[in-house]
Amino acid sequence: MRGAAVSARVVLLVTGLSPGGAETQVLHLARELRGRGWEVSVVSLMGKLKHEPGGACFSLPICSLEMRPGVPDPRAMARMAILLNRLRPHILHSHLFHANLAVRMARLWCPAPVVVSSLHSMAESGRASQRIWLRDLAYRVTDPLADCTTAVSQAAGERHAAARAVPRSKLRIIPNGVDTAAFRPAPERRARARERLGLEGVFVWLAAGRLMWKKDFATLLRACAALRGSVLLIAGEGPQEEELRRLARDLAVDARFLGHVAEMPELMNAADALALSSVVEGLPMVLLEAAASGLPAVATDCGGVGEIVRDGETGFLVPPRDPAAMAAAMSKLVALRPAGREAMSRAAREHAARFDLAAIASQWESLYRELLERARWT
Repeated sequence: MRGAAVSARVVLLVTGLSPGGAETQVLHLARELRGRGWEVSVVSLMGKLKHEPGGACFSLPICSLEMRPGVPDPRAMARMAILLNRLRPHILHSHLFHANLAVRMARLWCPAPVVVSSLHSMAESGRASQRIWLRDLAYRVTDPLADCTTAVSQAAGERHAAARAVPRSKLRIIPNGVDTAAFRPAPERRARARERLGLEGVFVWLAAGRLMWKKDFATLLRACAALRGSVLLIAGEGPQEEELRRLARDLAVDARFLGHVAEMPELMNAADALALSSVVEGLPMVLLEAAASGLPAVATDCGGVGEIVRDGETGFLVPPRDPAAMAAAMSKLVALRPAGREAMSRAAREHAARFDLAAIASQWESLYRELLERARWT
């Protein structure tokens, strides 16, 4: 397998393909690797692809095993075994907890030369925090079935290593990547989007993500209630949408719920700043996209957020679940002189260059080749 990039087969297996940072990253990585000559297929345990990121046509082989959440399905595992034996990947690369475990177990009956597991969050668990130790234990027990585990941020990697979910000797940090050509400051996009949305003469905050407890949009809405003369755009769907709409009305916040947005680069240009109020994160794609678009950010200091937002330089960091602190930081950013916000915008864009998708894909290629070479001699 020496230097075998163009002939190596890669299967990227993910828990689901609902709109989200991890899922989007998998599809972008697949597109980038495919453009470099790797044979890439994408497999989802649950559900099918509803929205292609950025509205782009990826022309990727994508299939779903049609598993149902919370329901063990031996037939789906049998379908996975049949599919993997047909695809015969050299590299089996999984993303998110359930896919990571499924791929490790699949190695018992479908040997692959290289198995890589990727961690996309500080704690891949539900709201009940007591489940975290169970998932850490599952990772620890199945670790011998993986050749390498990667994390999207130093913070996520350190937490899992400290919990002994993964040995440090097998842990690598490879961050998410962002297409800095697609996400960039573009005055023509800004004028078009602001006119379409009726945003002339107001300061526009943008928030994006799944409307669920981890993103804690309620804290953001309460912070916005203390601001005046600003508009909050919320891009995303999720189980808390109606609850958040009611809260916005009760607080008299000018929040516009946009649902799924295909053209995020244009929406980023329509905004003046980004707000992120999450309580759990890995390395948020929305922050990378905002930075590449030249947006300063006010964000909660959780997970790998501090690896993107440089406090006082590209935005401001605040504690999670603290509406008053978030409101104060948002007010501080709004009050900056134009030259101050412009300096933050330039710094954010420059910092985002470190996470350019092409450079991150090259890191994955280097890791794949290293592991393939190692597998050749074992």
